[in-house]
Amino acid sequence: MVCPICQGATSRLFKKHGYWICDCLNCSHRHAEILPTENHVESIYSDRYFRDGGAGYNDYLSEAPMLRAHGQRYGRLLSRYLEPGTVLDVGAAAGFILQGLIDTGWQGAGVEPNPSMAEYARTQLGLSITAGTLEKFPVGQYYDLVTMIQVVAHFVDLWKVFQVAAGIVRPGGFLLVETWNRASWTAWLFGAQWHEYSPPSVLHCFTTKSLRHLLRQFDFYEIASGRPVKRISGAHAKSLLRYVARGVPLGWFITKIANIVPDRLSLPYPAEDLFWMLFRKPAKSSLANS
Repeated sequence: MVCPICQGATSRLFKKHGYWICDCLNCSHRHAEILPTENHVESIYSDRYFRDGGAGYNDYLSEAPMLRAHGQRYGRLLSRYLEPGTVLDVGAAAGFILQGLIDTGWQGAGVEPNPSMAEYARTQLGLSITAGTLEKFPVGQYYDLVTMIQVVAHFVDLWKVFQVAAGIVRPGGFLLVETWNRASWTAWLFGAQWHEYSPPSVLHCFTTKSLRHLLRQFDFYEIASGRPVKRISGAHAKSLLRYVARGVPLGWFITKIANIVPDRLSLPYPAEDLFWMLFRKPAKSSLANS
């Protein structure tokens, strides 16, 4: 299998959940060795992903206040670099993060592959959410900002995704990405047991270097980066701990400790294995002249 970023040769490192985790020998991008089926997105991000725990959520809709606050935090952060305008939130789910961005002055729309989540956003929150994937999103409208909060690791076709993104971000516009950092101390400490090695849901494990390298190929350049403030519910934390504990020495003990945590408790995320990066598209793209 070739690297999804640079098309270089790859080397297998270890197996996780029956799939090989590989490194690119050229650019060092880490990814799962998997050939997704035609209905990969529909099967992985079905309603079960948002309610049955495991690699997904125990009860996604119950996390609305925390997710909306996360969107508000990004709205405040973005105000350091640009004025509010039009935003497209990719992988918007039920629209809670998008709702937080709107609270801070943005005019928002979203795209979400799960039809039930998209329908909830439209009917319960009055948001403009298109059911589908970014790869098939109709090009023709420009946005001042495209956000990808915790979705870039799940994309099947990185090249197609960012071709579309480059086509819908207006000249001079911005792209915000939040994802997990496999170069973090947390990822190093847990090794193969790091929670983000979880195919077939998670397909890519980025570093700031590999994400920067990928985005430069689509004429985006970095404006700023940092580590986000993040909170998770007790129920979500327990679900993730149980998932990680499967097949791990003393996994039963991790599960027992996890059961003590109240479901509704709002917890600060305790590790440093997350990062955000803000990119900008030139007012006049060099790709147009190539």
